[in-house]
Amino acid sequence: MADIVVLFDFDKTIIDCDSDNWVVDELGFTDLFNELLPTMPWNSLIDKMMGELHARGRTIEEIADVLKRAPVHPRIVPAIKSIHALGCDLRVVSDANLFFIETILNHLGIRECFSEINTNPGFVDEEGRLRILPFHDFKSSSHGCGLCPPNMCKGVVIERIQASVSAEGKKKRFIYLGDGSGDYCPSLKLLEGDFVMPRKNYPVWDLICRNPMLLKAGIHEWTDGEELERVLLRLINTIITEEKIKSGQLISSDCKLQNIALSAHEARLPALRVPQ
Repeated sequence: MADIVVLFDFDKTIIDCDSDNWVVDELGFTDLFNELLPTMPWNSLIDKMMGELHARGRTIEEIADVLKRAPVHPRIVPAIKSIHALGCDLRVVSDANLFFIETILNHLGIRECFSEINTNPGFVDEEGRLRILPFHDFKSSSHGCGLCPPNMCKGVVIERIQASVSAEGKKKRFIYLGDGSGDYCPSLKLLEGDFVMPRKNYPVWDLICRNPMLLKAGIHEWTDGEELERVLLRLINTIITEEKIKSGQLISSDCKLQNIALSAHEARLPALRVPQ
């Protein structure tokens, strides 16, 4: 099994839209959403919108059907299946919610590829209404991060995963993929030898571009599902090659080994091209 943990954001990373907006827009509640948006935090607003949908007769089945139509780039599912087959540990770290994410992953046939989903709780209550709760109960206490929304600090999640892996006595490399401003904090938690894959020209890309030197991880951008697949597989192969060289599993002539090491070094260099 590859000693690689691949962490995926969900909205605009695995799927090509924001799942909250997708459900609200597809079911015709955009105006109400926009009216309420200035009055409360996003996570609380989505819970309220699910209450409005229920009050107006929209069923869980209708919400699920809408989720199953969410746009997904055709290379995303093959990419996830490929890296899972390579033995990578795949996890979701998302500010969406569990009901939305599991509905879509099950529909795509890739739920079993992920060992863990870190997200806001989402469940159907006894009345058949979808409830969306915060990952961190920000009403009782703050997670203390000034970079993240009150309901979820992804940096805290990454630190917990890092500590769990360390407690197992294992040395693993991390690859983090995301698009939004909430993906910046966890990117800062990655270590040298890890990689971050920001979606180019999205908020996390803009934040990283302000000062790439703040990140210890190598930076490799992507634009769509096809490039995500290509870059991710290249990075995983780079890590596997490097680890085999270190462990002596890769037996070859000195010349060939030197060329492999050089290629791995070049692939490890940050690929971020900061806009002028």
